[in-house]
Amino acid sequence: MPHLHITSWVIAFVLIGLVTTFTRSGNEKAAKISHMILRADYLLILYSGGSLFAEYMGSSQLGLAVIKLLVGLWIIVAMEMVSVKYKKKKPVAAWWGQLLIAAIIALVLGFGFLPLGLLPA
Repeated sequence: MPHLHITSWVIAFVLIGLVTTFTRSGNEKAAKISHMILRADYLLILYSGGSLFAEYMGSSQLGLAVIKLLVGLWIIVAMEMVSVKYKKKKPVAAWWGQLLIAAIIALVLGFGFLPLGLLPA
């Protein structure tokens, strides 16, 4: 399940880039389609992340897993806010900052501290 989760959030980062690029270039139809695909990808991220979280239930790493879960939700909210704010032509710098900080925290927790990182033990 870690591979599905990693693949789905890599796709999400590519899609957020596409959404912002299409919005900046004025291609609203492509931006809307990309945004809808991104929203569908959120469901895949939530499913695979929830499955990974379930594997931590009853383990000594549960506290870190809860923090990672909350940071993952923070990333999804930040991605959605970036795409919506771009569409409405409102300032997005704060949301980009939050997205970057949350992504770094999630990567450090996921690959550095939790045992189901890339190669499960």
